[in-house]
Amino acid sequence: MKELLEYLAKALVDHPNEVNVSLVEGEKSQILELRVNHADMGKVIGKQGRIAQALRTIVKAAAVKEGKKVMVEIIE
Repeated sequence: MKELLEYLAKALVDHPNEVNVSLVEGEKSQILELRVNHADMGKVIGKQGRIAQALRTIVKAAAVKEGKKVMVEIIE
């Protein structure tokens, strides 16, 4: 999941070398924290959060296939 989110985020932004995805393990789920350059925040979030929602949907679908629960957080 981490690699998938990183790949998708790098395809969206102008500064792909500043994309960082970290994994935080919880009791029942995993949290993927996506960090990007401040100038790229709008590209990752999208109008009315549509791109961010699409990223979350894709990662959740991949997680369900593996039997895991994953949440995506976009951090500045």
